[in-house]
Amino acid sequence: MQFVDRVLKCADCGNDFVFTAGEQLFFADKQFKNDPKRCKLCKAKRAGLGRSTAAGASTLPLSRTETRTNCSACGIETTVPFKPTQGRPVLCRSCFQLKRVPSAVAAVATMDAPGSMEAQANAALDQALAEQRVDLPVGIPTELIAETKAAQSESEAMPLSAPSATADA
Repeated sequence: MQFVDRVLKCADCGNDFVFTAGEQLFFADKQFKNDPKRCKLCKAKRAGLGRSTAAGASTLPLSRTETRTNCSACGIETTVPFKPTQGRPVLCRSCFQLKRVPSAVAAVATMDAPGSMEAQANAALDQALAEQRVDLPVGIPTELIAETKAAQSESEAMPLSAPSATADA
């Protein structure tokens, strides 16, 4: 099928834009049924990518909603990047990390949390260390010392061999 460039009108700004033959081929390959409704600039604004325009001015990114609330677990005041839903718990960053990754790594990451959270983190870290503990000998075993000294005395007793003179001649 042969495609020809077509001029379309943007649904947002009303400006004309070109729907190229290459773009039409792409749409046909992907089996898209509808033609594009927005020019590239309006599409970028809508996507919130903040791309620069041809004139050099950048588009404004979408603003992020932040809500102040109290953590359901520890009670401290926190801000969250969403509007809380009624009946669902809202956690501060520290409590969220502890819930998401209940390990020593999360415990170490939350050491800057208020007192109760720090105590929870220390307890989790202590438990993880207790599970990983390996009993190591305090001193060096005397058998190992004797074997090492014997090996050293044997290597000192062995004469070094002189390089052979026939190899160079």
